[in-house]
Amino acid sequence: MLAAMEDLLDSWPGTLLVVSHDRYLLERVTDQQYAVIGGRMRHLPGGVDEYLRLRASAPTPQGAGFDAPAGPAARPAGGGGSATARPAGGSALSGAERRAAEKELASVERRMAKVGDAIVAQHAAFAAADQSDYAELQRLQAGLAELEAESAALEERWLELGVQLEG
Repeated sequence: MLAAMEDLLDSWPGTLLVVSHDRYLLERVTDQQYAVIGGRMRHLPGGVDEYLRLRASAPTPQGAGFDAPAGPAARPAGGGGSATARPAGGSALSGAERRAAEKELASVERRMAKVGDAIVAQHAAFAAADQSDYAELQRLQAGLAELEAESAALEERWLELGVQLEG
């Protein structure tokens, strides 16, 4: 069921808010992670690992939890600011276009990993196949060729998106 849900989330064309305590699910299906820290939402560009580092290094006064309301020192200077603001030399993409490109890039990366696993499985099938069964070997070769073509197309799209985001 979890795999079906991940596939649905990977192919979802819009934006979704996923709330979960399953860190592996969050890392697989989300492009951006946020956490409630000090009573505020905080962007975590480093994902769940960043949250765990922050939690491990945070001094927790007796009786106060990691998610206790923050004092003035925890608020950003200058009245706020965006955790996802682009650097001055950022790409020419609008915010929505950039978000769509980032989401597609993450989806392409996940698909590349799945295709890579399928290629490894196809090589294992070759090794296990009866080497005198030429029809089976031909079928396996055709499947491998399709997977490799898909992998090449995904890699090309990954590079295009990377250039677009660096822009």
